[in-house]
Amino acid sequence: MENPTGIFTNTLIWFGVAISVSEIEAGIQIASASSLNSLWLPLVLGHVLGGILLFFIGFIGAKLRINAMETTKSAFGKYGSKFFATLNVLQLIAWVAVLNAQGAVALVSLNLPISFEMTSAILAALVGLWVYIGLQRSTKITTSVMSVLIALLVILSVKLFVFSTPAGVNSIFSSSQALSFWNIFEISIAMPISWLPVISDYTKDVENPVKATAASAIAYTLASLWMYFIGIGVVSIGSKNIADAILIMGLGTPGVIIMVFSTVTTNLLATNSAGESAKSIYSRLNPKIAGVIVSVLSVGIAISGIMNHYIGFLYLISSVFAPMAAVLLISFYFNKNDEDNVIHWKWNMFAWFVGFMVYQLAGLFDSVVLGPTLLSIIVSATLTYSYVLLQNNISC
Repeated sequence: MENPTGIFTNTLIWFGVAISVSEIEAGIQIASASSLNSLWLPLVLGHVLGGILLFFIGFIGAKLRINAMETTKSAFGKYGSKFFATLNVLQLIAWVAVLNAQGAVALVSLNLPISFEMTSAILAALVGLWVYIGLQRSTKITTSVMSVLIALLVILSVKLFVFSTPAGVNSIFSSSQALSFWNIFEISIAMPISWLPVISDYTKDVENPVKATAASAIAYTLASLWMYFIGIGVVSIGSKNIADAILIMGLGTPGVIIMVFSTVTTNLLATNSAGESAKSIYSRLNPKIAGVIVSVLSVGIAISGIMNHYIGFLYLISSVFAPMAAVLLISFYFNKNDEDNVIHWKWNMFAWFVGFMVYQLAGLFDSVVLGPTLLSIIVSATLTYSYVLLQNNISC
């Protein structure tokens, strides 16, 4: 293994991954439709459980020294792995669209003489051009932007803490649209789940698999919670927009521009990852060309109004990747002797599909016992483990 990464490096990577407008937006969505006193427990619980999943999934790549999509081959086979790689590409296209839309909304709030649609196209073009030129010189720029952004968010957090009031949240919150405990939990856990198909791309090169993976999961969890709390703080001053909050708190136009530029740097990484995942589906694809295509596709999705379906998008992510993670974990940690069995792969795909359908059905109801994510994980894990027990009985 060349140039192994240490604990500190991976901590920085995953802390930076969570420093995102999309995470703040999720906090805004929760606070806008929840009573302040009811959101803390499900919010923290969702992040903690999501962080635990991140650790155990990331440890697979760290132990085997393979990337995220390669880890799924042992559980789902070659074609199953390509299937989930395809879903991951689609997810990343949508995330690029979300960030483009958020950046465009922020710039439009400055009353610039340019439309939302054109702004989305310009932001996507910048990302596509940057990916095509190459990422060699992007590290220092990304680090600089993230450093300034973190400083901005620290100042914003302090100001929000000083000026926020529960009455500010309640002025926007309406009891008729209240989110339930499990609704809040789902929005909370969806963010770490969205990174499950990606984390092993980074942990595969760590020097100390256990410590570095744990540091990555903890760093992401804490930083993500911080972003959600900022989103709640934004609502507490009577706003529903991070750009407006920056202006209200006196951080000015430069603060908004920094926030917008952070969406470009984040999208740079997401678009590049989508290109690499596309290459894993079809090896002859040029990742740079694929990345440019992803940027182009994201414009249409951003303009079509993906932010109007943001929570539904988060739910969809959980419905796909939560049962996938459950099957992968059981297969890796409990099934040591059956990785080449085609029936094993087919059964695992069936277990995933049942978990996916359980999530979709459970999402139609307001559960008072377990939310859709936990239900889908339990069902898929149980089905997967039942096959492990069957094989063990046969071998005995």
